[in-house]
Amino acid sequence: MKIRLTSPAKALRIAVPILALAAGLSAGIAKDITLLNVSYDPTRELYDQYNAAFAKYWQGKTGDTVKVDQSHGGSGKQARAIIDGLDADVATLALAADIDALHDKGDLIPADWQKRLPNNSSPYTSTIVFLVRKGNPKGIKDWSDLVKPGIEVITPNPKTSGGARWNYLAAWADALKKNGGDQEKAKAFVAELFKHVPVLDSGARGATITFTERGLGDVLLAWENEAYLSLKEKPDQFEIVTPSLSILAEPPVTVVDKVVDKKGTREVATEYLKYLYSDEGQEIAAKNFYRPSNPETLKKYADKFAKVELVTIDDTFGGWKKAQKEHFADGGVFDQIYQPAGK
Repeated sequence: MKIRLTSPAKALRIAVPILALAAGLSAGIAKDITLLNVSYDPTRELYDQYNAAFAKYWQGKTGDTVKVDQSHGGSGKQARAIIDGLDADVATLALAADIDALHDKGDLIPADWQKRLPNNSSPYTSTIVFLVRKGNPKGIKDWSDLVKPGIEVITPNPKTSGGARWNYLAAWADALKKNGGDQEKAKAFVAELFKHVPVLDSGARGATITFTERGLGDVLLAWENEAYLSLKEKPDQFEIVTPSLSILAEPPVTVVDKVVDKKGTREVATEYLKYLYSDEGQEIAAKNFYRPSNPETLKKYADKFAKVELVTIDDTFGGWKKAQKEHFADGGVFDQIYQPAGK
């Protein structure tokens, strides 16, 4: 048998297109991608719906399959878990101070993380309202009613829960307004308020369960979206009271840079957060009782949200860094005023 040898040049001419074809086929193979979204307590229903919508969008755009795992808990505890090594691709927490901690205590994100997305990286907002039992038997209408004799208030622990910190600051802001800006009188009011709190759950969802399922308390201080969800599930048992003044709660989001760079998921994690600002993302937020950041979507759902005077963390408290240090750090105001029930 005669064997014909191929010249190196000819072999190269044959090999190059074959290798190029193979590379092209490889590039065209759809990838399976898993992200971890570490979020605060009441966002379970929101992200269940949003994750499905984003996965459909991303597969249509790229052919890749995206699965998003969720972790939920008190916002402060969730931030601590990420710092301690939980591999979150994205963090969608209750307040900026908890995401700041990812930089300050973990060097996981840049200091200017809040500038990377619109509206200080808050794709939706909320506020704090009261959830009371049907018929409002204790006649609770505003913050001052919470410290009347015999009233039991359910709120989570500000040391671990982002929602609890918004609750605390909303109460403080109302007391400031009613007392001509007197900080000591505001401190005395919030101290009295916490004397009416029989138990501190670690997160907002735990506090909701304490009120709605365990039957403790006369009023739940709640995220607006959490209160509306409870009302939707049990309309014959509860009603919502909107106080005369509350606070603009701005839950922010970020990619966790060191994690996505380690896992190679930066592109899809970034797009996952950007899609929250899309028309579909904003619709899903509104349908889950979050106030959309898009003015047109907010206008469409305006009748679903009560009109209320809202103070801001920046104007009333000098921003989250200042508020966190003064009120919630170890030895801060909350530690000074809080005494567990019965002590």
